Amino acid sequence: MSSIKKYIAEFIGTCVLVLFACGTAVVVKCSVDNPAGYLLTALAFGLVIVAMAYSIGNISGCHINPAVSIAMLISGKLSSKDFIGYVVAQFLGAIVGAALLAMFIGKDNGLGANALYNNSIGLSLLIEIILTFVFVIAILGVTSKVENSAVSGIVIGLTLTLVHILGIYFTGTSVNPARSFGPALLMGGEALASYWVFLVAPLIGGALAAVVYKFLSSED
Repeated sequence: MSSIKKYIAEFIGTCVLVLFACGTAVVVKCSVDNPAGYLLTALAFGLVIVAMAYSIGNISGCHINPAVSIAMLISGKLSSKDFIGYVVAQFLGAIVGAALLAMFIGKDNGLGANALYNNSIGLSLLIEIILTFVFVIAILGVTSKVENSAVSGIVIGLTLTLVHILGIYFTGTSVNPARSFGPALLMGGEALASYWVFLVAPLIGGALAAVVYKFLSSED
């Protein structure tokens, strides 16, 4: 499979993630005070991953997340060249997805942008690192065996749903620097000013998951 096709697949997947999942959060008015909307939003993120895993997974691996890509780079499953290509495609896809969402429903309800928990940078960083670690280590585990390929998309999608069920309350759940960048860029202001937290924390969480999984799965 050519690299260009992989990058296009990553662009499409991330665009769909932002448009459909962040879009669902806005449309159903996701909040702790609205349990149905809260759960629908968590489920939307998971279902997008399931849909994309079984459509573009055989092309690019369906990372659609720089935190996943950095884990695959550290694990030796992705080249440095493709890592850069994947991340660029993911960010571009997120921007287009957010732009489409803004075109459809406007920006009054936030486009699903993330926010600091209690205005605390430290807590927000820690929460996002933990959420991303759990998500990425599940990906590394389920994709480590070929015999899991039939169910890996479902497992990954359900894991993303799980981390959203907890994480939405705190930060809106990023675990994905690209997914957070599209809405933050278009919203500007505080969303863009605090974006660096949702860039740094998921990358740390993804890298940490790769290192820990490599240690746990080694035969030494």
